[in-house]
Amino acid sequence: MTHTAAPPAPVRQPSPLRRMWLWGTAHAVDDMYQGLVPACVPYFVLDRGYGYVAATGLTLAAALGSSIPQPFIGVAVDRRRLDWFAPAGVALAGIGLGLAGLAGPYPLVLALIFLSGLGVAMFHPAAGKGAREAAGDSAAAMSVFAAGGSVGFFLAPVLATPALMAMGVGATALFIPPAVLIAFVMLRTHTRSTAAPPKPRTGADRWGPFAVLTAIEVVRSILWVGVITFIELYWIRHLGAGHAVAGIALAGFMLGSVIGTLLGGRLADRFGAVRTTRIGGVLIIPLLVLLRVVPGEYVPLVLALAVGIAINIPFAVLVKLAQDYLPTRPGTAAGVTLGLAMSAGGLFAPAFGLIAERHGPEGVFTVLCAVPLAAVVLGAFLKRP
Repeated sequence: MTHTAAPPAPVRQPSPLRRMWLWGTAHAVDDMYQGLVPACVPYFVLDRGYGYVAATGLTLAAALGSSIPQPFIGVAVDRRRLDWFAPAGVALAGIGLGLAGLAGPYPLVLALIFLSGLGVAMFHPAAGKGAREAAGDSAAAMSVFAAGGSVGFFLAPVLATPALMAMGVGATALFIPPAVLIAFVMLRTHTRSTAAPPKPRTGADRWGPFAVLTAIEVVRSILWVGVITFIELYWIRHLGAGHAVAGIALAGFMLGSVIGTLLGGRLADRFGAVRTTRIGGVLIIPLLVLLRVVPGEYVPLVLALAVGIAINIPFAVLVKLAQDYLPTRPGTAAGVTLGLAMSAGGLFAPAFGLIAERHGPEGVFTVLCAVPLAAVVLGAFLKRP
């Protein structure tokens, strides 16, 4: 009498949301180094005696390193299996910035901050591609990855300011270990993974809708840069608040950014990515108008939170939708939406500065009320993937 062996029990795979926590954490650590650059610049001025031109050179070096290479790195990631770019990138981002505060000559500091930006550029396309493979078609899961970036920007000044005040610019060295640790965890997880390699994505790349989507991301970036740059000055110089309340307004906006990113993923799974993108574009207009006209220093704090939520509702959706439009180039799509388009808002910062010189921070927020109209118009041309 023969006995047939029972078939092995199927391996239970974790849900997409559970698989995304490592990607979300890595994204938070990586983007923390982007947020640390503006937080550290004043201390380079105070401790090293840098002039304003030299100080803005550091910001420019970080921006050039992190934005321009990303689409090209995305192309390379799509052509070759470069999974190691994500851990290597976050490690380079942390080590470069950490050593910058210890370096002496200005050219060396500039080079290290540029390398830190380059590490950020290496991370995003590879991580965006890997995160999409882990998330599958779940926008909610993808929003966990996207929200990690907002968390990193939020944590940067919170963690850096006390350390820099106590130890000076050399405190940047304290931020090397998180990058090395998360890079080690990512490499170890990838090495031990027994999952089969993902199937190649097929389908026709739709460059027209992708270009429209990229333009919407540029508009969102302009809004985000305008608000984050002038929100504290708006509270202090227009609403007459103290520095503490102005800091709460900034923290509320950043917290709203995290909430909005996660909420956008949930909405996209329920109502569709295109409709959610349009909802975000329409919703932000009345909220910005209310923020501009409501008086007092405390009631508008709720609006700062709400504006942060509305601006970021399309964020994770835009990344996923871009990869849907370019199914054979997920790395390129992530590199453009997370890198080039997101950084484009910084190009408009000088224009906002000129407006603030003539009309104050309230003039900037008046102009910002009209900016989302461009996203609403562009949203009408989006196509379902």
